[in-house]
This record gives sequence, structure tokens and C-alpha cells, in this order.
Amino acid sequence: MRNNSEQWHAESPPRQVRSPEKRGPPVVPTPTHSDENAVKTSHESFQAWAHRLAGAALAAALMTSSPLLAHPPLFASALPLVAPLAGLLLVLVALFAWHVFRRRPAAREAPGVAGFDSAELVELLDLSSDWQWKTDAQHRYVHITAGLQEHSRIDPLEFLGRTPWELDSGEALAHRDACQASLAQQAPLNLTLCRHDNTGRRRYLELVGRPLYRDGNFAGYHGIGRDITQRVESDQSLRENQVRYRELIESVNEILFRTDEKGRLTFLNRGWETITGYTLEESLDSALIDHFHPDDRAAAEHQISLIHRLELPAWTAQLRLLTRNGEIRWVEATAHRVDRGDEDDTAPRGLAGTLFDISARKIAEMTLRNINRELEARVRARTVELEAANRELKAFSYSVSHDLRAPLRAIDGFARILEEELGERIDPDAREHIVRIRKAGMRMSHLIDDLIKLAQLARHSLQKETFDLSELAIQVIDELRRSEPERCVEVEITRDLIVTADRGLMQRALQNLLGNAWKFSSRNPVAHISLTARRDLDQRVFCITDDGAGFDMTLAGNLFRAFHRLHRSTDFPGSGIGLATTCRIIERHGGHIWAKSKPDEGASFYFTLGG
Repeated sequence: MRNNSEQWHAESPPRQVRSPEKRGPPVVPTPTHSDENAVKTSHESFQAWAHRLAGAALAAALMTSSPLLAHPPLFASALPLVAPLAGLLLVLVALFAWHVFRRRPAAREAPGVAGFDSAELVELLDLSSDWQWKTDAQHRYVHITAGLQEHSRIDPLEFLGRTPWELDSGEALAHRDACQASLAQQAPLNLTLCRHDNTGRRRYLELVGRPLYRDGNFAGYHGIGRDITQRVESDQSLRENQVRYRELIESVNEILFRTDEKGRLTFLNRGWETITGYTLEESLDSALIDHFHPDDRAAAEHQISLIHRLELPAWTAQLRLLTRNGEIRWVEATAHRVDRGDEDDTAPRGLAGTLFDISARKIAEMTLRNINRELEARVRARTVELEAANRELKAFSYSVSHDLRAPLRAIDGFARILEEELGERIDPDAREHIVRIRKAGMRMSHLIDDLIKLAQLARHSLQKETFDLSELAIQVIDELRRSEPERCVEVEITRDLIVTADRGLMQRALQNLLGNAWKFSSRNPVAHISLTARRDLDQRVFCITDDGAGFDMTLAGNLFRAFHRLHRSTDFPGSGIGLATTCRIIERHGGHIWAKSKPDEGASFYFTLGG
């Protein structure tokens, strides 16, 4: 009698598959009996065998006791001995029958296997995403169920008659070696095939099977297959992401670290080797604190303990890191607490953070501090020098104001007395000499006044305010008109030139600039003077223009130096200090002054007032 398992032992297993469109069991050789009949027949045979065994045991007991039955007195005396032996024999037979019955679950669960008949088992298998396969002794596929087509979109006919290494030539040697190794060990087989489906997509199939033997000889494999494409692609994507993640971690110029709850290093990137010189192997499992300068460890441990107690959200500090060669590298540490992820377990798992090398920045900061200290020392020394120069300048101003004015007053006074007392008796030459003496004294007095103003300018503190420069210029022009009312001068001043500056100093600068324009254009019947402004990048440029005598630009280098004149005093009077004073006023405001001119074509003076 053949049971259901013999269908996998067929000498010529069919190379057919069930059509994907047709439901039902795979095409296999049909056994003599159905599963239900086979199990039922086996159960009935076992019951008959058990009855025969019990009858034989009873007959043996009767045969043992039959001689005693012929002699009643002897039987009565032997009954106490025979009865226990017969009972013991019956118990042993019953135990043996129960043990054999327990070893045959198919007989107990008939009809069907585990409560299911063959058709029901096939229906249950169809609900699974797995499919069944079978090979012959040469590892050629001889049976494939329709699940391959349904779940992987691969025609099962492509498998029939072909070996795994023929289906996946890229791994043929590995498959052949795996098959041979499994066969030699009589072990289950687990293969992964790569195959393209009918859409051209690469599919990965996992085949799990066990060897089949017939009469002790290898007859092939049978097992199940499943589509693991999604799992393989996910694994590949995960590996690629891990590679990218590792490349990203190794490409950064800072140290990435992680510690456990005891402060031991559990992860480091290659930046650690670059900065410290220690290898990862010798640094992992060491305490992070031990790599810091001894003077920095106490503060670091305190802050880390605050993080673990949730009293500090993150740790940020600048520390000194010890290197293998004994150097000290400054790093900026940033870290946060890593929790276990369990709401019921609030114990920390350690720290995760970065160590950014700021040694270059620290060196630059120390260099800058040294430069600042040196600069402060220079400023103090320069301040002392300036204070001494100011004292000397103040003494000079006092000397000029008193020591020089007294002789001038005496010279002018005696010249005036001579002129008044001699009267008409003085000859013309002597009168001319007296006039020249008094004019020279007057020029000297004006020069002293200008020198005092120039000296006072260095000591004058700026008192900035916002005012209209146009109105101030109009006032200066009005004063010039009153001094020479007979002159015809056309003046153009741009309105609303609002500035923030020292009003007194700017009035003096306009008096010098507009006064020069008035003076050097005095030979024109009708003179023209203008004050305008324009925007140049982020600042305003003011311009005072005249159409007077002008000057040669080759001599402009001395234009703003004291006591340097570009015209003779007989042509245009002046002390030669006005433009020097104006230049210092503009520079005190953080501005700049320059000029453009041509002889007999007038001049233009430009100036800015800084911020």
C-alpha cells in the first residue's frame, strides 16, 4: 500500500506546472489511494493487529494455567502465584499497544492530516506567498507551482529542466558548491536566485528545501520558494545608506564621538586620529575625560553630570585636548544626553557630540590679545607724548600771545608816535617807512592770531550737532559782502545741506574756503562762487568753486601746509595758514579735502565730513 508521500518519490516525476489562471493542486503523480482512505485503512489494520495481540496474550495466559485447571487442588494452591503473573503480562501488553498507538498520529487523526484533507491543504498553501518546487537527482527542476508566476511574475516553465546555476549564471559556482556541500552533509538547502521577471525587473528568489531519498539513494530536493526582492533591495539600500553615512562621518573635519553611561568612548570617527594622533582601536573604551587637560577635567565632569541629571540641556565648552605627541589642541565640545528610548527607563545611555578643532582660532585670539596689549602700550606712550606736545604747544601759544604781541605793540606804538609828533615835518621817505613798519606789524599780528587759532585747534574737543551748512555759508558770504560792498559777486548755494559736525569749526573752515574764493576772484568784474554737494558711493562730497586766479596743480602738494603760499603776498594778501587750518578741521571730522584748478580758470575745493 502506498501513502501520500510517495508522490515525491516518483521515478519519473512530471515536468508540468499548474497554469497560473487555474486554481487547484499542482500536477503530481496520483497515488493508489487518497490520503483519507490511506489513513483509514492504516487505522483499521492497526486496530485488528491490537486485537490479535491481546488475544495472543490471553491465550498464553490460559495455556500457562491449563495444567493447573486439571487438578483443582493444585490450581487452588497455585492461583496466588499464577494470577499476578497473568495480570502483569496483560498490563505489559496494554502499555506496548498504547505506545505504538501514540507513535501513529495519522491513525488517531483520520480522516485527513491534522484535521485537513488533501484538497484543504492545497487551498491553504494557495493562500501563502510561498510556492513549492522539486528537483531530480541532477538538480534539475521538475515541479514548480503557480505561486512563482503569481507572486514574482516569472514563468515557471523557465525553471523546468534547468539547474539553479543555469538559471543564475552569475552565481553558478556558488550554487553548485552550496548544493554539493548540503548533499555531502545531508543538510537542508538554502539558495538565493536572481532572475528577471516578465517586466524586466530583477527579482531575488529564496529557495529552501530538503533532500529526497529513495531506497537510500539521493533522488533530488523538494521545498518552498519565496520572493525576497523587497528584502534584498531594502538591505542593499540600507548598506548604501550606511556607506554614505560612514563617508559623510569620515569626511567632516571635526571629531564625532559617543560615550556610554560610564563615560567610556564607544564610537569615534577618523577625525579623532587626525587631531589627536591616537588610533581608534587604542582610544575606544577609554574615558573621554582622560583625554582632556587635567585642569579642564573637573569642570567637564561637573557639566556632564548636570546633563545626566537633566539640569542642563546640552554641554558646550572650550577644552584642551591632549595629543599623542604631547601637544595641546583646543577644541570646542558640544554634546547632548542619549536616552534609552524607554519612557519607563530614564537612565541615560551616555553622550553624543562633537569636538571641533579651534586651535587656529585660539592662536589668532591670543595673537590679537598680544597685539592689543602692545597697541594699548603704544597708545599710552603716544598719549604721554601728545600730552607733552600739547603742553609745549600751550606754552608756545602763550608765548606767541604774550611775548610776541608785546614787542609788536611797542613797535606799532612808537611808529604811530613818530608819525603823530613829527606831523608835517617828516619827509616823504620817512613817512613811507613808518607806514611800512605799521603794516608789517599788522601782518605780524594777524599771523600771530592765525598761529594761536591753529594751536588751539589741536586742543579743541569736537562738539557735534546737526545744522544746515547752507545757512552757515550764507552768513559767511554776508560778512564778506559787508566788508567789500562795492564788489559784484554772484553766489550760488545749494539749499538744505544738513550735516552733523562742530558748528564753530565748520564756520572757520567756510570762512577760509569762501574767503579764499572771494579773495582770489577779486580781479574779475563779476565773480562767481558756488557751494554744491553730490553723493559719491556712501558719502556726500561738498564743493566750493570760484572763477578766480587758480593755481598750478604741480604746486598742489604744498597747498595745505602752513606758511606755504602759491601766490605772492603783494598780489593776494594772507598768512598762508588758512588752508592748513581748514585741512585740520576736516580731518578732525574724519573727512578728506582736495582741490582741482588751472591757472586763471578758477579753483574747486572738495571735502567730506566722514561718517
